[in-house]
This record gives sequence, structure tokens and C-alpha cells, in this order.
Amino acid sequence: MAIDITSQPLPGADPENPAAYKQTLPGALSGFAAKNNVLSGSRNRHRTARWTRRNFSSRASELSGGTAIVVSIPKSGRTWLRAFVCAYFCKRFGLAFTLRPERYCRNDIPRLVFSHDLFEHRTKGDLWDWLRGKYLVPRRELGRAKIILLTRDPRDCFVSLYLQITRRDPNAPLELRQKSVSEMLRDKRFGVRAIVQTMNDWMNEFSGRDNFTLIQYEALRASPAEHFRDLLALLGEPMVDTPIFDEALEFSRFENMQKLEAAGAFDSKILHPGNVRDPESFKVRRGKVGGYREYLSAEDQAYAASALAELDVRFGY
Repeated sequence: MAIDITSQPLPGADPENPAAYKQTLPGALSGFAAKNNVLSGSRNRHRTARWTRRNFSSRASELSGGTAIVVSIPKSGRTWLRAFVCAYFCKRFGLAFTLRPERYCRNDIPRLVFSHDLFEHRTKGDLWDWLRGKYLVPRRELGRAKIILLTRDPRDCFVSLYLQITRRDPNAPLELRQKSVSEMLRDKRFGVRAIVQTMNDWMNEFSGRDNFTLIQYEALRASPAEHFRDLLALLGEPMVDTPIFDEALEFSRFENMQKLEAAGAFDSKILHPGNVRDPESFKVRRGKVGGYREYLSAEDQAYAASALAELDVRFGY
């Protein structure tokens, strides 16, 4: 019993906008409010500017109304998580697979809002985007919906993000695409310390909330069946249909997703390779835990380790 895939846009489909890289703000304007200006759980205490979360842009509606909000640093495994959830619910209700099941307009399929939130707020857009909070999940939504913080080792996130910028994203500025991995590692916006800072700010903002759940990519990789069952329960599906669950699990395996991406089988630009002949340009690339060691020199690994020492201990890395 296979999962059917639609390669045609569904009614009401919107073209997916490429990443917007505009003139960015000085680092001082990218501050984020922390309780008492101190991240209490961090190994390295630091001050951040006082700031209020808000989104006055038209994009706020896209980031609203979800059953759950999945927040993550880019390259943390959200496409894998998204593919599994969509495969499960599409198959459960006899629908062709799509990464945007909300287009079917069914109330019995939970709507997930996916956002890079604060990371995009600090790396995309111009001054007007920043003032409107264009990339931020509205504060009221964080109080209403379930918050899922999907995390991955910042060093692995960084390497995958570096390869996306330099090998996959044609809209990235030339100055970024020409940077070496060592230079990008130390970049103030896209480097490993920027990733650590954003993760710390999220933990400080979300921890203590009853609607907050932390999911580690590494745990998903180690025991996908266990943790995807927990995820479905969180989304209101405590009694899973086992045959459909197993099929969705098999469908979302990395090897299968890579094969389908190479064949252009999906209805979304999210899963199209930059260059079908370049494995490093695929959206579903490797997913290897600890793979950063194959790309970073000993000196760069030491730098990344020092950045990791600043990460909140509650992440467990």
C-alpha cells in the first residue's frame, strides 16, 4: 500500500518565495529580551537588549492559526519531520501526499506552522522587515498553540546551512557564497555563535511554558518510531494506525526522500535539489549526526566547541 504523491499544485497553491537576502541590521539592533537580561541556564551569562516580540506584517497570518508551531534553526531536520507528519495524515484520510495538507481544507488534519522565527529575523530582510517583525511568530500564537522547538547540534546545523548557502541557494549574495567554511563559521549572522545565541534566546523565552516541547533531532534519528509516535500524540493522535504509521515512517526515510527529490516528485520547491548532479545541493542531503567533523578542520572544530560551551545546558549538547 503505497503513499501517492501529487506533483501538481493543488487548488489555492501559492508559489513559494525564495529566501530574501537584503541589507541587514547592525548586530546591536538584533537584541532579544531575556528575563532579567540574563540567560540563567547558560554556561556563559550575557546581556541582551530589551525587546518586545511583535509582527505587524501581512505575513503574520501565515504564522497564525496552527495546531502547533515548529520553531527551529535552518537544517535541524524539520523537512524530515514535516514529511513524516504529512505522509501519515494524507494516507490516513486517503489523500495524495503533499507538504501542504492545509490546502485540502480539512479540520481533522492538524495544521503545523513552521518557522525559523528569530533566526530569520536576524538574517533576512531590511530595516522595514525588522521593524514590522515580518519573520516572527506573533506573541499571541505562542500563547495559544503548542510550541515545538526542534533542535540539532549547532555544529551540524552550521555545516548544512553553509552548504545550502554556497551550493543550493542561488539567491544568496555572492559575498556569502564565496566564503570559505572557516570564514562562514565565524560570521556574525550565519556562524555557529549566531546559531547558539538564537537557540539560547528561544530556550529562555519558551522554557517554563506548559505548551512547550523540546525535540532533539539526534533522538529522532536514534529512535524515529518512538519519537514520531510521541509527536503524533502531541498533535492529538494518541492511537495511531500502525500500518499507516509504518508506511509513513518508511516513506520519510532519508534514502527514499533523496530518491524522490532527485526525481522531482514533489509538489513543492522545498524538495528540489539545487543541482541534481551535486549531492551536496539536495535539500535531503545526509542527515548524519556528527557529520561536521568531515567538513571542519581541527582549528575550526576547536572554535565550534568553544561556541558550543555557551549553549544552554538544557539542550543537552
